[in-house]
Amino acid sequence: MNATLFKELISQLKVGKQLPDAVYLHKDALVEASESLQNFIPAVAQAVKVSEWDLVKLYKKEFRLSLLSYPTFYSESYPALQQSVNIDLVKLTHKVTDYSNSDNPPILHRKETMITTSNPHFEHFKNITQEGENAGLYENTRIIGFKRSWHNIIERYGYELVDGRLFRSSAANSSVDDPSIDRHKTAIVRHDLSAPMKTLVKNGYLNGEYSIFDYGCGRGDDLRELEAHGLDAIGWDPNFQPDNDKTPSDIVNLGFVLNVIEDQDERLEALLSAWDLTTSLLVVSVMLANDSYIAQFKSYKDGVITSRNTFQKYYAQSEIKAYLERNLQEEAIAVAPGIFYIFKDKLAEQNYLQQKYKRHHTWQQLTSPQPIDAKDKAKLLIAQHQRLFDDFWHTCLDLGRIPANEEFAQSGKIRELIGSHKKVFNLLKDMFDTEEFEQAEKNRKEDLLLYFAMGLFEKRKPYARQPEVLKRDIKALFGDYNTAINLATKLLFAIADTELINTQCEKAHKTMPASLLNDSHSLIFHRNFIDELPILLRVYVGAALQMYGELDHDIDLIKIHIRSGKLTLTTYDNFNKSVPFLVERIKIKMTEQDIDFFDYVNENRRPPLLNKHLYISQDDLTFKQQMSFDKRLSKLLKVNWNKEILINRVEYDELLIKNSKKVANFKLVNH
Repeated sequence: MNATLFKELISQLKVGKQLPDAVYLHKDALVEASESLQNFIPAVAQAVKVSEWDLVKLYKKEFRLSLLSYPTFYSESYPALQQSVNIDLVKLTHKVTDYSNSDNPPILHRKETMITTSNPHFEHFKNITQEGENAGLYENTRIIGFKRSWHNIIERYGYELVDGRLFRSSAANSSVDDPSIDRHKTAIVRHDLSAPMKTLVKNGYLNGEYSIFDYGCGRGDDLRELEAHGLDAIGWDPNFQPDNDKTPSDIVNLGFVLNVIEDQDERLEALLSAWDLTTSLLVVSVMLANDSYIAQFKSYKDGVITSRNTFQKYYAQSEIKAYLERNLQEEAIAVAPGIFYIFKDKLAEQNYLQQKYKRHHTWQQLTSPQPIDAKDKAKLLIAQHQRLFDDFWHTCLDLGRIPANEEFAQSGKIRELIGSHKKVFNLLKDMFDTEEFEQAEKNRKEDLLLYFAMGLFEKRKPYARQPEVLKRDIKALFGDYNTAINLATKLLFAIADTELINTQCEKAHKTMPASLLNDSHSLIFHRNFIDELPILLRVYVGAALQMYGELDHDIDLIKIHIRSGKLTLTTYDNFNKSVPFLVERIKIKMTEQDIDFFDYVNENRRPPLLNKHLYISQDDLTFKQQMSFDKRLSKLLKVNWNKEILINRVEYDELLIKNSKKVANFKLVNH
């Protein structure tokens, strides 16, 4: 039996209770299933050592089934589930859930749909279902699946169960002592994102790719923050935003809602409603507390009434996990205390779990060595002395080449265990991904070429002697000194090739964390990204700075002029502001060997830096806030939000005044 055949056989079933994603079938009805299923299901039960089962739940879209034990299936009208065994036939794993001690187990309805019409109990079961239909008990089928909820509905509709049959209650007991709960007081004012939203940030779900619905959004503080970041986020709340539509979304947040609903049926309804709206991920969070904390409050139903006359149902971590899994029939993944992810999209669930357990490394950290061949003595020795060889590999990365004996402090130990440094390096290359070493080697080679090119630009005489480390670098990376000098010379002459500079600027714009490319004119980027430039542009900038001096921290932006052989450095009054103002501009003219300085002492003459997000890495914490602000400001000023905008301070101020606005941090407020 494979997944394809399993799904095909399930689709052909003419018996059983048919749901959108599964079929429930009593084992006595298996006689009308295919011979393959008749043999397969008992074989699976035997394999997982389950002898007591009455119903089987067959999943239509997954290679999965559940064996369900309802010992009183034939003797009780609404039998309770005693045990569920969920079997994943892909992973070959199973999970047992025991309900024998539960005071609110799942129960069955419409039992006639799970057996054959020839079964002697069929008409009796059909009459039981018809009683419930006539009494109106099946109007909200979402919350009738558990014993306590079912009994509450029966009582609410004025009925009682006598020997499993419905009879009109002699007196409908209404609770006159129920206090009036102030639910609206549970919505607190937040000054930063709520805890469940912070987990979404941490796991990369607030990157703009997903729509978000906040079910029970309270006063909407989370929504305001998400909207400020330009995210597709909406919400609904029965007290504060009752008129909003409940909209299906990729991610639905049910944040601290379940714990403030005193009616258990309504609580379940909220959970199921949020799940219905979810297309990919449901985030559920509740309040946790221990018994000693709860004891200080007045007990009410299954929770307490607080001093503010609000209801709180405090959970234990295991309790809320079981509640979610029992009602949604899906795995609830604990993300933090009281916070759970339940994935409707199983591909998204796999991606999350892979990322959750994936080790992240920078080029400076060596991954754990795994011997390719367990019989290889040398590689086993490396595995046994991991820390020693980690240090050796780290030294290789620092140097961009194999270290000489005197360049590695524990060289003697390395050579005693394996042999020469070259032999060790070759073994490590076989055992680890060498991409980070290749990058380190490339970086070191480019740094040396820049060093030699700047020496040629300044017409420094060659040194009579070179440090031993430099000699080793030249030999390992270039072969000999003349080759290195020839390559540096070609680089230096290439900075006069405007077409090549243009090509390299286009390349840099695609690969750098942030930059602005004015086609065939200039490339603008922040000082922090200078080392991300291709080697030719590093030489171009380096040659210009030979005239200016060292690049200090006062410089914010750098502009490479593609065709004029110029470099412009700009300084702003406070680059961290939403709209910084230019205070100094320095233009270096390489062809004329001259520098022009332009200062803006008069604040009225200082041009604003609009669209600052173009120069900020998307990984920067301020990027989304800046981009959102830039969009709003550009719309107000009627300029392009994704281009370099050149206007002076006077024009800028006039446009703001015209629109009766002023800038307050990253907001536009009324003037």
